[in-house]
Amino acid sequence: MENSTEESHLRSENSVTYDSPYPIYGMSFSPSHPHRLALGSFIEEYNNRVDILSFHPDTLSVTPHPSLSFDHPYPPTKLMFHPRKPSPSSSSDLLATSGDYLRLWEIRDNSVDAVSLFNNSKTSEFCAPLTSFDWNDIDPNRIATSSIDTTCTIWDIERTLVETQLIAHDKEVYDIAWGEARVFASVSADGSVRIFDLRDKEHSTIIYESPHPDTPLLRLAWNKQDLRYMATILMDSNKVVILDIRSPTTPVAELERHRGSVNAIAWAPHSSTHICSAGDDTQALIWELPTLASPTGIDPVCMYSAGCEINQLQWSAAQPDWIAIAFANKMQLLKV
Repeated sequence: MENSTEESHLRSENSVTYDSPYPIYGMSFSPSHPHRLALGSFIEEYNNRVDILSFHPDTLSVTPHPSLSFDHPYPPTKLMFHPRKPSPSSSSDLLATSGDYLRLWEIRDNSVDAVSLFNNSKTSEFCAPLTSFDWNDIDPNRIATSSIDTTCTIWDIERTLVETQLIAHDKEVYDIAWGEARVFASVSADGSVRIFDLRDKEHSTIIYESPHPDTPLLRLAWNKQDLRYMATILMDSNKVVILDIRSPTTPVAELERHRGSVNAIAWAPHSSTHICSAGDDTQALIWELPTLASPTGIDPVCMYSAGCEINQLQWSAAQPDWIAIAFANKMQLLKV
C-alpha cells in the first residue's frame, strides 16, 4: 500500500443500523454466541440500561430482546463477555460491566441474573469509579480494572476477591489491557503507557510517554495476534500511536489521517497487521501496517463515514468480517 489511491469505502449496503432509545457507549460481541451483542446506554444520571441484541448477517437485521434488558447503575464504562466459549451444553453467557463497581451478569435464554459485585472497600460507601477493565483470555478467572484513583486491581472472579492492587500511575488510569496470563499494560492521565508483570509487582516498565507533558492517554489496545505491538490514543489528538514493546519510547508508526480526535481503536482479531480507529471526524478507518512506513506516512486501506462523531468501536472476534461502531443513539455493523 503506497497511497490513498488504494483506499476503499465501506458501502452502506454492507451495513445494518440499530436505533437505540438512548445514547450508546459500551458495546461487546459475545465470543460464545456469535450473533449476540450487548449495548450500554450513556445517560448522565443514575439509571442506565444494558440491552442484549441478536444480529442476523444473512438478513442484515438486528433483533432486541426486551426480556434480557436490565438496569445498570450509572453509564457502563465498558462491557465485555466472557472471552471463552462455555461448554456445548451451556446456553448462558457471562457479561462483565464496569461503572461504580465491576459487576458480573449471567445472560440466559430468557432472563438475566446479577452474579457478583466486586467491592474492594468494605468500610466506605464511597467508591472510585472504574474507567475500564479487561478480561484475561488466557486465565479467564482474572479481570483487571482501572480506576480514577490511580490504581489497577486484579480480581479473582471465582472467589470475588482481590488478587492484587497496584498504584499504577501518578494520575487517573483510563484503560487497561492484558497481554499474557500475568502481564498487563495501562494508560493514564499522566501520559504514560506502563507494563506490569504480576511476578514482579514492585516494578513497571514505561514504554511510551506523551510528547507533551501530562497529555492524557485515553485508550490502549494490545495486538492479540502479535503481542509485540500495542496502540494508544492521546486526548484531543487525531493520531493513533503504534508501539513496539521491544523498542520503548519511540513509536514505530503514527497514523494521522483522522481530521478530528480519535475516540476508539481495535486491532483485527484475525490479522496482526490491521487496526481500526474511529473518531470525532465521523470516520471509521481501517489501516494495514506496512513492514516499512513510507516517508509521507501511512494511509488507511478502508474508510466509512457515519452520521456523526463515533464514540465506540468493536471488532467481532467470532465474526471478523464485522465491525460495530456507536454514534449518538445508533449502533452500526459494518461488513469489512
